[in-house]
Amino acid sequence: MQTEVAVVGGGCFWCLEAVYLDVEGVRAVESGYAGGSVVNPTYEQVCNGQTGHAEVVRISFDPGVISYREILGIFFGIHDPTTLNRQGADVGTQYRSVIFHLDETQRTQAQALIDELARGDIFDRPIVTQLAPLPDYYPAEAYHQRYFERNPYQGYCMAVVAPKVSKFRQQFASKLRRG
Repeated sequence: MQTEVAVVGGGCFWCLEAVYLDVEGVRAVESGYAGGSVVNPTYEQVCNGQTGHAEVVRISFDPGVISYREILGIFFGIHDPTTLNRQGADVGTQYRSVIFHLDETQRTQAQALIDELARGDIFDRPIVTQLAPLPDYYPAEAYHQRYFERNPYQGYCMAVVAPKVSKFRQQFASKLRRG
């Protein structure tokens, strides 16, 4: 059984993690940090915006069930790739829209999809999603893992994460995990 990995950031990692945990073919999702200058940063350091890291999710998936392109299609469907360093009320470089590619094949596929979306006038503004090689990746603290699943009634989860998960389930019903 083959496994591939995708690393993306598009706002708070709780939102992305909650969505990808529902995707058929996704084996694991881990919240973490990537793209900064501090080794093994803490959540507090990243939130202060001084490490350069983005909040990201590391998605392990079965390419025989879901492709990298489909993983990215979901990514572009569940966040706003046209806002620089911001997703809703979450503002700062840690919330930037970014795809960290693991190899040249991923870079090529991601760039092709970005170009296709830009040509298709899908969004009202230009896509500002960064595309960069994955320089590092650090898992977030244990309390961030499966956060929405464990804290569905927490204020941020009710106001921000739940609507995003609901939108995903409506728009990508064919990609939902079965059973």
